Amino acid sequence: MIIRKRNRLSDYDYSQCGVYFVTICTKERKNLFWVKDNIVGASIARPNDGYVLSDMGKIAEDGIKNIPQYYPVNIDCYVVMSNHVHILMGIVADGGRAMLAPTLSGVASKGDGDVRNATSTLSNIVRQYKGYVTKKIGFSPWQKSFYDHIVRNRDEYLKIFEYIMTNPLKWNIDKYYTED
Repeated sequence: MIIRKRNRLSDYDYSQCGVYFVTICTKERKNLFWVKDNIVGASIARPNDGYVLSDMGKIAEDGIKNIPQYYPVNIDCYVVMSNHVHILMGIVADGGRAMLAPTLSGVASKGDGDVRNATSTLSNIVRQYKGYVTKKIGFSPWQKSFYDHIVRNRDEYLKIFEYIMTNPLKWNIDKYYTED
């Protein structure tokens, strides 16, 4: 019997206001979200070797953009890579209890009267995101679970923000890199 290591801190409330760095990988790190672009010239925020989002990658991106419609979060930045996604998000309302809570990016959200889901734990948000993408694609592209990091200060936030924004340019040296 394989005993899995807990991915989340057991004594931390993942529904509280805070900023989280999330990485979700595809099963077996399969390259599903990028395809080679035959158009001359590189896309913005994609590697110079001509990759663009595949149809599945576009669905993964749409899912990220839709998260704030259902949960009290701000998506500060994200990137859809070939076999994983990175999201830097702030939970800005704690089940409707927090009236106004800014993320480190300075954006604020009003929790009072909000129609978004009150069970806004990080795990629920990721589960729903993965479910949305799975339903749209027609099969689950995801590995079990996900990686998260609780962002504790502005320096950490800025370092993670930069990492996400430059990740496509450094794809061939990324720890999640695999050949096509």
